[in-house]
Amino acid sequence: MQKDVLLTPEGLENLKKEIEFLSTTKRREVAERIKEAREFGDISENSEYDDAKNEQAMLEARIMTLEDKLRSASVIDAKELSADVVRVGSQVQVTDDKSKKLTYVIVGSTEANPSENKLSNESPVGKALVGRKQGDKVKVTLPSGKQRELTVDKIEVA
Repeated sequence: MQKDVLLTPEGLENLKKEIEFLSTTKRREVAERIKEAREFGDISENSEYDDAKNEQAMLEARIMTLEDKLRSASVIDAKELSADVVRVGSQVQVTDDKSKKLTYVIVGSTEANPSENKLSNESPVGKALVGRKQGDKVKVTLPSGKQRELTVDKIEVA
């Protein structure tokens, strides 16, 4: 059984858009590839057909996974968020132990994208920041094993 998936309203909208795209446009593209591959003749030795069928299987699996996430999604209500405590949906400005200023948005695991500074509430840094208040210092053990100290400078509703 899948655990609850935490989503921001933006994350919910993106999830719905991806499901819609995969269920319509992408399905049609894959079906067309299968149709074209069948026209090449004997499907028992047709690599294009095999590739298209494998793509179709992966596409259907991805759609099922996303629909499961959507069914078990809990959307964070922006009205419940405050700038007092870090929660999913918060934008947090921190200073690390080298005086480097960083800004993170805490999101559910489905929306996490470290390259955009969107950290999962289940990641080491996200988990350490959730529940903290402005001025709090927190020590984080990174996956590399290094320890890092962060100071919460500012909390905003993302």
